[in-house]
This record gives sequence, C-alpha cells and structure tokens, in this order.
Amino acid sequence: MLTTLKTVYTDTRASDLAWALGREPLPALAVLDLELSGAKLQLRLLGASHQVLLEEEQGSCSETVACMPGSSTPLPLGVAKRLGEWEYEFAARVETLSGGSFAGRAQELLALVADHPNGLAGTFPGSPHAFTAMLAQRGEGQVRWRTWHAYPQEGQLVVTRTRVGVRMAAPVAL
Repeated sequence: MLTTLKTVYTDTRASDLAWALGREPLPALAVLDLELSGAKLQLRLLGASHQVLLEEEQGSCSETVACMPGSSTPLPLGVAKRLGEWEYEFAARVETLSGGSFAGRAQELLALVADHPNGLAGTFPGSPHAFTAMLAQRGEGQVRWRTWHAYPQEGQLVVTRTRVGVRMAAPVAL
C-alpha cells in the first residue's frame, strides 16, 4: 500500500532517529493491519519514522524507530535481546547515495513495497523521494520486517531489519 502522508517532513536527518522497544502506540499517519499465520502485526508510519506492534500467543512486542525527544537510545547498528519466549534481533545501517542513485533506489523500493500485500509506504508532500516504507513476512516460525527511511536532502537511506521468533532450545550433544 502506498499513500501520501498528510504532514510536514519533521525528521529531517538520519542522525535524528532513535530506537526503542516497548513503547505504547504512538499517533500514526498510516496503518496496515496484518495477520501472518497467527501473528497479528500492525505496521505504523509515524511521519519519517515507524512503529511495529506484534502480538502472538507467546506475547507482544513494540518496536519504534523515530525522532524521540529526550531519548537516550540512538539508532544502534545491532541489538539482540530475549523478550520472554522470543529472541529479538534488530540491525540498522545508513546508505549514502549520489543524487541519481538515490532517486533510482527510491523508485525501486517504493515500487517493491507499494505492490506487496504486506507492505506499507508513505511519501511526503514536496519530494517524491522522501518516504518511509515497511515490508513484513513470516516464515520458519519467525516474523521479520524491513524498513527504509529516506532523507533525499542528505542522500541518505536508513535501512533496518528485524527478526522476532521463539527461542530455540540448544541442540543436545551426542
């Protein structure tokens, strides 16, 4: 699903993004509710940021990547945590692209997400390459999502990937 977000572009730099687990739902500009093999997933666009709410039999999880005033947790390169019955893994990177490369990558990502049944993307008024996009899937007992936060004025694309799944027991040595 592709939508034009009815807001001004407020998170203006990739370096403004912060990461948090366990936050309450924040006001969203666009929402996509998904049911993925028993997992309820809500993809939420918060302007140039995102929030994912996951609910399953084993529990719930909330991930937020946004400009959060007063946050003491900047966007990490990687996180691995145990959340009750789950293992949670998060990774982020910042890609810096030239103007032409940025425009091509933006069009490619928006086309991928807009036509995907588990995808949500929002573009901002004033720049066709200013967007936030999210794509979710479930497989092998895990829920995964990827996000892209585009900052065309800097030529930067923040890419995140998350995996949440039931902890696997350690194999028994024979």
